[in-house]
Amino acid sequence: MAVLTSVVVPSRGGAARLPRLLDALVAQRDAAVEAVVVVDGDVDGSAATVAPWRDRLDLTVVVLPENRGRPAALNAGFAAARGDVLVRCDDDLDPAPDFALRHATGHAGATAGVVGLVRNVFPATPYARAYGHHWDALQREHAYAASPATRWRHWAANASVTRETWQRIGPYDEGFRRYGWEDVDWGYRLHLAGIPVVIDPALETPHHLAAVTCEERARRAFHSGAARLRFERKHDLPTSTAPDSAWGRAVERAAAYLTEERAAAWGRRLDRRVGRVPAPLARKIVAFLVESASAAGHRRPEGVGTTF
Repeated sequence: MAVLTSVVVPSRGGAARLPRLLDALVAQRDAAVEAVVVVDGDVDGSAATVAPWRDRLDLTVVVLPENRGRPAALNAGFAAARGDVLVRCDDDLDPAPDFALRHATGHAGATAGVVGLVRNVFPATPYARAYGHHWDALQREHAYAASPATRWRHWAANASVTRETWQRIGPYDEGFRRYGWEDVDWGYRLHLAGIPVVIDPALETPHHLAAVTCEERARRAFHSGAARLRFERKHDLPTSTAPDSAWGRAVERAAAYLTEERAAAWGRRLDRRVGRVPAPLARKIVAFLVESASAAGHRRPEGVGTTF
């Protein structure tokens, strides 16, 4: 009998995204698959949207009565899952037909965490042309080149462990309530337990909801900077700072001025103008905003506003 692979999907406002993912899970080959969709506060009829797939897929739907954040949704999903292999999967992925099989096969030998990177699919926006495509390719290049000791940093939207490992490491930290770092935190805990992380290039999967504007990217960077500080404090790690260079000093000066709303306002102005400047310069300008917003959130985590 094939190992049951549970694909756990946290979702908030995902009614338009979930059908693509569920169709992809129906199409899985040579694997026993269970889908566990956790609706983190049903704001758009997601529970009703996914209901028709019950006839085509081993599907469990967990509806949280209110928005509790992605770590809480993941924990609820893993608690409801029945499989021996547990896959953490975002609701905007488009997995290949061998997705579940490859995750399951990755756990046939020594104990490990298995990661598949995501390949962002961008709409044609000024942000995507100026920065998004370049940044996405660079991030994947760095991840594939990562040393075994640092691969935990890439624990994210497409990753799996066995049930035994999940029970050993424990649930996601629900204190990471805002955007970012709950996955990095879990990957780091995996690393501290001495469990290696394997990045499987064959599991690279299209991802359809990356940040699509400079404004949104700036807000996410601010939130991520605040979450990074929480991670550093939790694990008693050195507080990260910008490099001591002309660029780093400029980032720190901008961070001293920026709030989340100011960073978003800069982003809105860039969205109107970045398409009018040469691509290399546009990339530098957006990179400066992103790094400055992240540094500002790291400086002033109490300034984080809306959730994602």
